[in-house]
Amino acid sequence: MIVISNELPLKTLPDLTPVEEIIFQTLKGSPTDYRYQHLGELKYELKIRERIISNAKALNESDAKFSAFEHSTFNTAYWDKTPYGYRLKESKRPSDGIEDIFTNSSAYSFECVTSIVLIYYKSILDTIRTSSFNELFSPLLVWGHHYDDDMGMVTYEGLDYIPGDVYYFYNPDFEDPIWMGENSVFLKENEYFGHGVGVVSHDEMIDALNTLRKKDAKESAYLLNQVTRLKFSELYRFT
Repeated sequence: MIVISNELPLKTLPDLTPVEEIIFQTLKGSPTDYRYQHLGELKYELKIRERIISNAKALNESDAKFSAFEHSTFNTAYWDKTPYGYRLKESKRPSDGIEDIFTNSSAYSFECVTSIVLIYYKSILDTIRTSSFNELFSPLLVWGHHYDDDMGMVTYEGLDYIPGDVYYFYNPDFEDPIWMGENSVFLKENEYFGHGVGVVSHDEMIDALNTLRKKDAKESAYLLNQVTRLKFSELYRFT
């Protein structure tokens, strides 16, 4: 349910895109209370969730490859490889570095955690002031769980299936650690994007991970009971 400050529950919201309308209806129909200080916060969440979905699809259709850090690549015109990840060159703006990943995708290869971080960065860039983005995320280091604290990524227990959520499919009997699981963007009902797997259903994701288990594996991959989201209300301040 959507709750805006002390007002009555919101029933309708005009001028939404089709994807925003789906997100709005899903939030409204949820048994969880989604609370906002004012309407602008809600509208921002709808907008950035739509961008998360759109950017996940764009990454799926791009030429970016799946790779462990050892064999990974970033465009050397923008990024320097360090033991901890890829650091944006001091002469480059964070906004330009993130845009390059989506416009020159063939120069990049990375694993699934990094893909989520990049989708988040691009979606934030699409929805806040560019000047604020560059101030918030400079200097910029990218790889796996190395990301700027100002991103505000948090993980909660539970599954609410709100489009734009990030879920984790765990593969306990993995053979290669890079396939211990798959971080995925929930696009819509029974549709997920996972870098290296593609846009697939729940069962197709499980099947894909099960092919990457060790010999004589006994336990199937499964969806963890957790959700990862951005702190949307904090980002709204920079719109």
